[in-house]
This record gives sequence, structure tokens and C-alpha cells, in this order.
Amino acid sequence: MCLTGVDYFSTLGYQPGIAALAAGVVSPIATLVLILLTLFGALPVYRQVAKESPNGQGSIAMLEKQLPKWWGKLVVLVLLGFAATDFIITITLSAADATAHVLENPFVPEFLNGWQVPVTLVLVALLGGVFLKGFKEAIGIAVWLVIIYLALNAVVVSVALEHVITAPHLIVDWSNLLRAEHNNWWVAVAIALVVFPKLALGLSGFETGVSVMPLVHSDDLPGRVRNTRRLLTTAALIMSVFLICSSIATTLLIPQDKFQPGGEANGRALAFLAHEYLGEWFGTGYDLSTIAILWFAGASAMAGLLNLVPRYLPRYGMAPDWTRAIRPLVVVFTLIAFAITLIFDADVDAQGGAYATGVLVLITSAALAVTLTAYRRRSRRWTVLFGIITLVFLYTTGANIVERPDGVKIAAFFIVAIIALSLISRTSRSFELRVTGVEMDELASKFLTEYQGEDIRIVANEPDERDEKEYREKEAEERADHHIPAGDAVLFLEVTVPDSSEFEDVLRVSGEERFGYRILRVEAPAVPNAIAALLLHVRDVTGKLPHVYFAWMETNPIIQLLGYVLTGSGDVPPLTREVLRQAETDPARRPMVHVG
Repeated sequence: MCLTGVDYFSTLGYQPGIAALAAGVVSPIATLVLILLTLFGALPVYRQVAKESPNGQGSIAMLEKQLPKWWGKLVVLVLLGFAATDFIITITLSAADATAHVLENPFVPEFLNGWQVPVTLVLVALLGGVFLKGFKEAIGIAVWLVIIYLALNAVVVSVALEHVITAPHLIVDWSNLLRAEHNNWWVAVAIALVVFPKLALGLSGFETGVSVMPLVHSDDLPGRVRNTRRLLTTAALIMSVFLICSSIATTLLIPQDKFQPGGEANGRALAFLAHEYLGEWFGTGYDLSTIAILWFAGASAMAGLLNLVPRYLPRYGMAPDWTRAIRPLVVVFTLIAFAITLIFDADVDAQGGAYATGVLVLITSAALAVTLTAYRRRSRRWTVLFGIITLVFLYTTGANIVERPDGVKIAAFFIVAIIALSLISRTSRSFELRVTGVEMDELASKFLTEYQGEDIRIVANEPDERDEKEYREKEAEERADHHIPAGDAVLFLEVTVPDSSEFEDVLRVSGEERFGYRILRVEAPAVPNAIAALLLHVRDVTGKLPHVYFAWMETNPIIQLLGYVLTGSGDVPPLTREVLRQAETDPARRPMVHVG
């Protein structure tokens, strides 16, 4: 829970200030709406996500399974763009807010005033340095950071609420101001329903909560699900209490002008109260705790990125193999965080919209994934319930985007960049073998061990009717075109493509006898790559160079090449030869490709 809380609870460092700035005197009511959405919207959704993805795959993997082929891949790429927005902005926003706590501390030298951007860049660089060295050992620090931070927040909030209780006029003044601005309570509630999407930062942490599931202790998967649900519920309840208490305290005790950009409470409302009511030394201790947990929130986001990107893009063939390594990715993400910090001038308020957009899109996608799962299982009750939650999050996301479009602009940049780089990578890697292993069933292996003839001759056949006439005519055609001796036996090879959007997989070869002909059958994401991989496997198993025989296609080769990237087929003979050329650099050991 503390590992999740580094991200989730750290938002207390800036959430009350952002809420007061966005909702003004309506902030406590809007915060209450947010809490209801947390407990009765996000929490039920992610409790279900935990059940559906007990190994920590999360909602993105759920949608990938439910959407077919290329559509599923495209949705994943789009969601990765929003996830990148969420995590990158978590790093930059948390570092910027940590900087605000540093520079506003009374013990910090005045000459550092105006150094918001340089100090933020230093914090981001230190974060990248930690990951370059190795982060696993530092995870345990999260426990102490969260415990200390929550304890200090409990002290600050308790003292602040005590001042509110002992000064009843504060509540009367707030109530009078609320009625003066909005006529009556119902109008105030309506305003809160409209503005609460601006407070969506308080929903962050749920996706992290399910991503840490493999670390949750249990003896079996049901136990892991049960314990993760307890984790999510406990974290949501703790956060809800702190959100409403901090919102009441900051709204009633801090003048509105202090929340404005440049104000002492901007981005650090609870820290302002800590200095105001508990003294500079306690306030400094609170600042140090806040700085540490905000910095570690960036670490949590970096860990999320390092877990997310290698899980999808290399598997899709949409990133180079080096993206499976941590250190190069750390450098890339750190440089992106530098750029975002410079673009937003390390401003916490300016980055709030982008952060909220990323958070809300991920939660909305989770709600949609859970709804689709319930629908496919024909559970009308849960379909309606989760469907309503999905609509609420759609409204919240849409309202946030309309109000602060900068978030979706940044997400669009990440999405376009990811899709463009993915297509380039997929194209450039198309001629790899794209096979992680070859498994042959008993009959297929028997075909090879009992093969009659000095050379192993394989005829590539695109299966159509699969009747006796098809095989008889195909054999006669290839023997005539390639002068295959009548006494040499041939094996037919048939490759089908069930899902060309996949990039690599284990090649499973099954043997079959039809009408006296021996056939090797394979399912693979790409025909030429599967043929090349099988030929190399046959060479290694038998010690002989196999020969494969094709007929030329009567279509434009450029069109066929483009089709190969999307459909996995195309002009198979030259593509097979090119895959073999790249996989085996020694021509003397390369299987022979014949085309006629």
C-alpha cells in the first residue's frame, strides 16, 4: 500500500491548493463529490480490474484482450499515450511542487528565488540517476516516507480543524460567502458538480495499485486478489478522509488570494498551514517530508513507465529490442521530463490539466473494460452498474478536456509520436524471424526423420479447398517448374495467419496426411517469417539444407510489400529469402529458396 501511496497520497502536497484555486469557496463540496466518485466509482472498477488481471496487467491488458487484432493494438497505443502523459506529468508536476516547497521555506536563501525551473530539473535528473544505478533497493524507503508523511499530515489537519472548531465564525463566514456568491446551497451543489472534474488529481494511484499486484503477499491468486482489494479500499478510505478534512481546513483558514499563482499557499496549502500554526521548524520538517514523497512519487511514475512500455511495444514489434532494457528507457524518459518541465516553466497549476487528463482517461478505460467484461458474461446488473460509472467518468474526462485542453494536446503528442515510431519500428523489424521457438508435434517430427531423399524438398502451398486435386496439381506444377526428380518426395507446407497484428510467437508445427500427401501446418503472424524459421529449424534438426519451392505472384510487388506489414502475407518468395538472408549471414548455411 505504501508503494501505491507514494503516488496516491503524495497528491495531498498540491491537491488542496489546486482544489481551492479551481473551485474557490465551493471546494469542500466539490471535494465531497470527488470522494463519492472515488468510493462508488473508481474503487468498484479497480476492485474488478484486480480480479480480472491478478498478475498486474491492468485495464489496458483487459481492453487488449477484448478488442480484435489491429483494433486492440491501436487502442493500446492510444492508451499508452495517455499513460505516458499521466506518468511523465507525475514526474514533472511532483518535482515542480517539491521545488515549490523548497523555495517557499523561510530557511532557504533568498538568492534561490526565481530558480523554480533549474531546481526542478535537478530533481528530475536525480530521479533519473537513481534508476540508472538501480531502484529496487530503494523501494523499502517508500514505507517510511508514507508513514511519516501521513503522520505529519494528520497532525497538520488535526490542528487546523481544531482552529476551525474553536472559531465558529469561520464556518459562518464561509456559509455567508457561499450564499453571497451562489444564492443558495442547491446552486452551490450544482456548481460543485460542474467544477469537480478539475479536482481529478485526487483520483491518481488506482492504476498503480493494480500494477503492484505481483508484490502482494498471498498463497494463491484468489488470495492475491482479495488482499489487493483490501489494499485499494484502505488506500481510498485514508485518502478520502484526508481530502475532505484538508479541503475544509484550507478553504476556511487560508485567504483566497494566497492560492493564486505566486501566493504563499499556491501548490502547498497544507505546508502553509503547517508553518502558520505549528511553527517554522515543524513546517520545515513537513516541507522535507513532502519534498521526499513528491520526489518518490516521480519514482513511482518512472517505475510505471518502465513496467508498461516494455510489456507492449517490443512484443508488438513497435519498438527496438533495446527498449526491453531499463537504462536506455530511463534516459529517454528523463529527457522527455526535462522538455515538459521547460515547456510548462515548472508550473504546478499549468500541469494540473494534463495530469488530470491522463488519470481520467486511464480510469475511464478501466471502467469501459470492466463494463465490456460484464456484458460478455451476460451479467445485466453489473453491465448497467459499470456502464453508469463509465458514463460518469466520460463526462468527467470530457469536462476536464474542454476546460483544460492542454492535457489532451500533450496526450495527442505522445499518441502521435508513439504510433509513428511504432509503425517505423514495425516496418524496420518486419524481416526479423519473429519466432521465439519452434515446436513440432510427433507426426511432423516423424515426417522429417523418415524423409526419403538426399535433399529435403518443401513445397509452399497457400491452402484453398485442400482437396486431392489441389495437392496433385500443386505437386505437378512445382516438379515441372523446378525439375524436382520424380523419385524425390516432397513435403507440403501451409501457413495460415489468424492474427497478423501479433509480432512474434512460438511456431507450432503440426503434421497431417491427406490423400497420401504429407503436410506441415503452421499458424503464425507472418507467412514469410514462419517459413524461414521452419527452414532454419529443419536444417538444425536434420543437418541438411532444406529447399523450399514457390510460384511467382502476378501482382505489383510494392503493393504486396505494403500488405505484408499489415496482413503478414504479401509476395512471399522474395520476402522469405530476405528474412533468411538477415537471419543467416553465411550463404553456405542458408536454406535454398526456389521460385518459378
